[in-house]
Amino acid sequence: MRYLSIVVLCAVATMSSGAALAQHSGTQAEQSACSRDAQRFCRKDLGNDGAVQNCLQTNRASLSRGCKKVFESHGM
Repeated sequence: MRYLSIVVLCAVATMSSGAALAQHSGTQAEQSACSRDAQRFCRKDLGNDGAVQNCLQTNRASLSRGCKKVFESHGM
């Protein structure tokens, strides 16, 4: 599904190794756009990609402009 990139953005917030990043999709810009929102709203869910993606969707009205644009670009 198209939301995979969103999930990846959140996973990046908890992963720091290059190998971990290599196994995920999503542009660097998309990852950067949502990582702060994931840290802010979804801290308890970090490490669980699906939960973080759901958390970001739940908090969509409060997301940063950049992260909202990422969701919109994926039809969400």
